[in-house]
Amino acid sequence: MMKFFSKALIAGAISGLALTGTHAAAETWDMPTPYPDKTFHTVNISEFAKDVEASTGGKLKIKVHSAGSLFKHPEINKAVRSGQVPAGEFFLSLLNNEQAAFGADSQPFLATNYKDALNLWKAQKPVVSKLLDKQGLMPLFSVPWPPQGLYTKKEIKTVADLKGLKFRAYNATLEKFANLTGAAPTQVEVPDIPQAFTTGRVEAMITSPSTGANSKAWDFVSHYTDIQAWVPKNIVVVNKRKFRKLDKSVQEALLAAAARAETRGWKMSEEETAAKVKILKDNGMNIVTPSAELMSGLKKIGSDMLVDWSKAAGSEGDAILSAYQQ
Repeated sequence: MMKFFSKALIAGAISGLALTGTHAAAETWDMPTPYPDKTFHTVNISEFAKDVEASTGGKLKIKVHSAGSLFKHPEINKAVRSGQVPAGEFFLSLLNNEQAAFGADSQPFLATNYKDALNLWKAQKPVVSKLLDKQGLMPLFSVPWPPQGLYTKKEIKTVADLKGLKFRAYNATLEKFANLTGAAPTQVEVPDIPQAFTTGRVEAMITSPSTGANSKAWDFVSHYTDIQAWVPKNIVVVNKRKFRKLDKSVQEALLAAAARAETRGWKMSEEETAAKVKILKDNGMNIVTPSAELMSGLKKIGSDMLVDWSKAAGSEGDAILSAYQQ
């Protein structure tokens, strides 16, 4: 009898340890994102989080902290890199100052539609992956914004019309672009756009129809000029150390969910473009087809910037452009 109970107790203890181990293996990851809940990027990431929890059987849960509530946008990359959080989303070309190759998708008029943008991402991804690897990071997925348009308080017919305007910038590339047009760049994050216009900190901006509609741009500007300047991307990255600690099955499920999020996100972005431009129009904004003179002047600036970018990006930039132009 004693032997029976001993075996039973041992079996129960082992079972308890197994259950404890299973419970311990379940993790919750905090994931900061820079944009509000209604932004399609955040909607997509929320779907990604649900997918991860479902496909891992609850072994991995991702808690999304939107609108810069956990870390401000410029801090998110560093927070993931240092292991303060396991994963995060940020605007890829924010890393342009670290290595110019990160900013390929924000080069004016290099890729201005979704087909070209996808080809550019295919060319850029191997380079970006290697650069992130050196930081202890790996990309999970990347999703583009709609093509960027020009928001102003009056119609802009030539590049000269931008001279002297206080211009919202969100990365080094756009800051340089603004300077070359004769505008005066000012760094402003998305949540601060309405206040920046209202207080006179900025008078013009280049951004997506999504950001324009979500910011209710019609409250502070009257014209949206569809210049389709570039198709920049957000990227979701994971800390490699955190990733390696996951069970193999959880790793595979996470990567599969990321692949689905990328496919879904690109489709959402395309759908977003038409829907948000319509919202701008329905709220009284003038939707302007840019003049040939304006486009010629802007593309000349873009061409000059691409030469400078190529020099700054070095062999990584050459690899991207070579793969993209094939």
